[in-house]
Amino acid sequence: MIKLNKVKVGDWIFVIICVLVSICCLVPMLNLLARSLSGTDFLIRREVYLLPKGINIEAYKTVLGDPKYIKAFFWTVLLTVVCTVFSLTMTTLCAYPLIFPNLKGRSVINIFITITMFFNAGTIPNYLLMKSLGLLDTPWVLILPGCMSVYNMIIMRSFFYGIPDSLRESAEMDGASYFRILVSIYVPLSKPVLATLALFYAVGRWNGYSDALMYVTDKDLYPLQLLLYNILNNINSVEVAAQEGFSTPGLSESLKAAIVMFSTVPILLIYPWLQKYFIHGVTLGAVKE
Repeated sequence: MIKLNKVKVGDWIFVIICVLVSICCLVPMLNLLARSLSGTDFLIRREVYLLPKGINIEAYKTVLGDPKYIKAFFWTVLLTVVCTVFSLTMTTLCAYPLIFPNLKGRSVINIFITITMFFNAGTIPNYLLMKSLGLLDTPWVLILPGCMSVYNMIIMRSFFYGIPDSLRESAEMDGASYFRILVSIYVPLSKPVLATLALFYAVGRWNGYSDALMYVTDKDLYPLQLLLYNILNNINSVEVAAQEGFSTPGLSESLKAAIVMFSTVPILLIYPWLQKYFIHGVTLGAVKE
């Protein structure tokens, strides 16, 4: 009985910690949403916390009515989809051969791949490499450099190890090629880990802006996050203009919050659809009996 009570107390402590962490994650988003919907007078007086005051949707009208935001949004969606598909393909093709024990030089390949997790060439050498390859100011510069994560490849390789060898051996006896085994056996059985890695790659590309900041000068190729970055950097000049009477006071604060919500909510809506695959894929890919 004493042991049972201790378990219950431990469970309650764990639940309380989870609730507190969830609140810490939700409060900033609620504050951001409240500021994006609040009137400028309340924002100037800093009276907005978790609930909007003086409902005002002018900021959202500005964002949704500006062609550059809409164009950057759809371009980022397309870029995220292409990067995710390309990255999953490269990760799968890299992880699959490494599960075969008879692959010559497998240990050496694993060592070289692992080294890339700890060493990086640096910003300037990477920039010179992109320039020498002629990738600057092209969509490929936002796709190819991050097309595969070694960490994600290790997760997929671990998941492949968990698939019984008897399935592959049976297919080999039936005359199936290595590529046919991959497409017909490994990929269908790897939907959980594929969904997990798709979420990793999609979130990384959606939130990424540093590569576009370094490699892209064409504004037509600006992803949404880089556009947001430039707006946040210029917000001080907007506030100065507001003080001088050239724009509506407080509108810059509301507009900034609306743009952040506009760029954050779409990627958050994907997670509930992939949640069961996410948990299942990480746990199965990390444990091998």
